[in-house]
Amino acid sequence: MPVVKPGSTIGIIGGGQLGRMIAASAALMGYKVHIFTDEKDGPASHVAYKTTVAKYTNKAALKKFAESVDVVTFEFENIPHESVKVLENIVPVRPGWKTLYIAQNRVREKDFLNSIGVATTKYEKITSAKSLEEAYKKIGPKCILKTTELGYDGKGQAFVDINSDLQKLWHEGKFKKAILEKLVDYTKEISVIVARSEDGSSIPFVPVENIHKSGILDTTVAPARISSKLMDEAWEKAHKIADSLELVGVLCVEFFVTAKNELLVNELAPRPHNSGHWTMDACITSQFEQLVRAVCGLPLGNTAYHSMAIMKNLIGDDIDNWKEFIKDPDTKIHIYGKEKARPGRKMGHITHILSVTDVVVEE
Repeated sequence: MPVVKPGSTIGIIGGGQLGRMIAASAALMGYKVHIFTDEKDGPASHVAYKTTVAKYTNKAALKKFAESVDVVTFEFENIPHESVKVLENIVPVRPGWKTLYIAQNRVREKDFLNSIGVATTKYEKITSAKSLEEAYKKIGPKCILKTTELGYDGKGQAFVDINSDLQKLWHEGKFKKAILEKLVDYTKEISVIVARSEDGSSIPFVPVENIHKSGILDTTVAPARISSKLMDEAWEKAHKIADSLELVGVLCVEFFVTAKNELLVNELAPRPHNSGHWTMDACITSQFEQLVRAVCGLPLGNTAYHSMAIMKNLIGDDIDNWKEFIKDPDTKIHIYGKEKARPGRKMGHITHILSVTDVVVEE
């Protein structure tokens, strides 16, 4: 593909904090950024060259946006893939609509992973209370019922066990389409971010360990405290998934590490990911710069980490403690510019830089 040179304009679909951090990295490399979002005064608009506020289904606005940029990428998956098709008729979109189509639906995602020989937990597609009862008989006794689309940070999910009233759970949860997943007996959750260029070259970041609270990522430890064997296996699977998707951009693959020391893929995110924020402060190339490099046809950067790190999200009122966090000279603080703090809302994050003796990697 032709190289998108500095001075060109990158279009980003979505106006949240990921778009903000992509835009900031792009600006450092000499690019302008045009944000397309349905949100007024979103975090990304504060650092962008230009912002269009319109519904993601507004074809006229999408076409005008596409004509104003040289390449398009996106910061989240909850965009109608039909809208991405509209953009692709005018300007290169990386990753493309097919990748988005797979990743924005949990059933399609797991079907795809199993089709390429990448293991997931057992699952069943759910369309009614009756199908939920039938699926539970197959994969119970402990499961998670999730909406197939739009759910994130623990939203749109419900725990299911032998005591659950399945009829009541289905109707009160107002599920339309869902997936029932067998609960995984896991020891930890890890993730790998891999970047891939159009020519097929790909480079991963080191696997990291993720700790959640109330369904929301709280802390990421980099690198993950796992064996070198598991690291290699995680890298191998991430590369395989990125190649099978023909990805151009960055991809986060979330894994469960089971009690038997096996890796099961939990979810995919074909864009920068919360668990990769530490790369901004502890790696030679951040996940955001790497995305810019990949979608613009530039050589991929070195993903090696120069420091071990712990990233912690600032959720809700945590942001009020920013003065305390910044007192630590080994802590970097990133604030997203959101006006109001709410319970469960990510307001920023901090990255604590560690010495090489502070994190123990299992062998």
